[in-house]
Formats: sequence, structure tokens, C-alpha cells
Amino acid sequence: MIMNIRLCLLPLLLAVAAPAYSQPSQPSLPEWDQLTPAQRETLIAPMRDRWNASPEHRQRMYEHARGWQQMSPEQRSQARRGMHRFQNMSPQQQREARALFAKMRTLDKAQRQELREQWHRMTPEQRRQWLEANPPPPRDR
Repeated sequence: MIMNIRLCLLPLLLAVAAPAYSQPSQPSLPEWDQLTPAQRETLIAPMRDRWNASPEHRQRMYEHARGWQQMSPEQRSQARRGMHRFQNMSPQQQREARALFAKMRTLDKAQRQELREQWHRMTPEQRRQWLEANPPPPRDR
């Protein structure tokens, strides 16, 4: 009998306690024009700091921003996935990816496809030799 009462009270206690343990929902933020000056500053400050700290990279940052604006939503999504994939690579894989990307930028579509297929057929030793012959460009960060 006592066990039945406890079982009946359990859902009631959970229903009453659940709101206390749930995370408060964050209100959705408004469009840019409705943000407060403080909210805008929070968003802009990191970019301003990067811009001011790296005068030699300003042209590249500006070109990247312009390119991003010209991308379709699908292209932006694809770029985000690629950046995420790159961040999860080992340092060696990142080096290989930078070298391949730099080389592919110099090739036409058919040559890129051929290099991609060639890369997949290479042994680790052949890839090492290819990287020695085609090192990644220096990082400009």
C-alpha cells in the first residue's frame, strides 16, 4: 500500500520538480537593428581587435568577409562543415590538407579530380614524397 502511494506520488513530484531543474530558456535575440549598442559591441569587439592587431592581414580578412557575403546559404553551410572537419584533423592531416588545397587552387576541374584520385591511390610513403615536393604554403596568421 505504501509502495503504491509512493509510485502514485512519483510522477506528481517529478512534474513539480522538473521546472526547477530545467534550464531557463534563453530568449531569442532580435535582428541586428534591434540589438542594443552593448550587444553589438560584444559581437564586433573580437573582430576589431583582430583587425587592429594584424595590419598585414587586413586585406585577406576583408577579402574573406566579402567572399562570405557573396556565398549562398548552402555554400556557407558547406564551408562551415569543411572548417569543422579541418579543426578535428591531426596536425599532419592539416598539413596535408593545406598542401592539397594550395595545389588544387592552381588546377582546373579535371586536374583536381585526377589529383584527388591519385592521392587516394598513394601509399603513405608516396604521400610523404608528394608533400616534400609540394609543401603547404606558410601560414599567415
